[in-house]
Amino acid sequence: MKKHSLDHHFASVSTLREINKMSNPNSYPAFASVKSKLESKQDKKAGFDLTGILGSNIYTSVVHSFVSLFTNSNTPKIEKDESIKEIECILDFTLRMHNDLNTIYFETVFLQKSNHNIMADLQQLFIDYTEPIAYSKELQDCRNSDDWGSVRKNLNVYLEELNNAIANSQNDKAHLMQINLHFPIDRLLQFITQYNIFIDQGGKFYEKFDIMLGSYENEQKCVDKIPAEYKTLKEGITVAVEKFNTAYKPIEINGSKMKEVLYGINEYD
Repeated sequence: MKKHSLDHHFASVSTLREINKMSNPNSYPAFASVKSKLESKQDKKAGFDLTGILGSNIYTSVVHSFVSLFTNSNTPKIEKDESIKEIECILDFTLRMHNDLNTIYFETVFLQKSNHNIMADLQQLFIDYTEPIAYSKELQDCRNSDDWGSVRKNLNVYLEELNNAIANSQNDKAHLMQINLHFPIDRLLQFITQYNIFIDQGGKFYEKFDIMLGSYENEQKCVDKIPAEYKTLKEGITVAVEKFNTAYKPIEINGSKMKEVLYGINEYD
C-alpha cells in the first residue's frame, strides 16, 4: 500500500524549521545585514529596540526595520535606497508566501498523521486476516522475515480443515469457519474504500499546494534572491501530484483483485 514511500514523502516535503527559514526574512543573511547596519546607525534618542521575541517575528521585525530606515537621519538617502533594493525581493517573497508556506506545512503534517492511522488500520487488518489461520506474527515481522510462505501454509491447513468439516456434515463448525473468513474480507473492503478516500484527499491537497506555490507572481524578477528550498519544494509538490494520481492508487486492488475478493473470479483462470 505504498506506506514507506508515502511516509517518506510527507516527512521530506518540509520540516517546520525549513518552512520558518523560507518564510521569515530574519533567516536571510541580506536582511540580517541591513538590520545590523540600521542598528549601528540608529539614533539612540529617537529609536527603539525590539525584544528577542518580537525581533524574530516576521511582521514586527519588518515594520521595525522600515521605521528605522525611514526615520534614521544618520543614514544617507542613497544608502537607504540601496538597502531597500537589497532586501525588496526577500520582503516581497516572505510577506506574500508566509501564510501559504505555513499552510502547506501544517496540512502535510495532517496528511502524515492520517497516513499513520491508515497504517495502523492495515496492521489490524492483517491480524484479523491471520488470526483464524493461527498465524501469530505481525505484518511488519512477516514482511521483514519474508514469511509469506508460512501464511499460505497456515491458510491451506485451515481450508483443508474447512473442506473436511463440510464433507463430514459438520455444519456448525463449517459455518463458523466460513464466518471467520468472511469477516476479514468485509474489513478489507472497508479498508480499500478508506485508503482510496485518503489518496484522493491527498491528491487534492497537493494540487492545491501546487497552485499556491505557483502563485508567487514575482518569482522571475526575484529568482536570484528567493531560497533554493522554494524551488525544491515546488518540484517535490509537482512529483507528489503525479504520484497521487498514479503510483499511490492501487489499480490492481480496485480492479481484477477486487473481483477475486468479491466473487472468487480469477481472470487468468
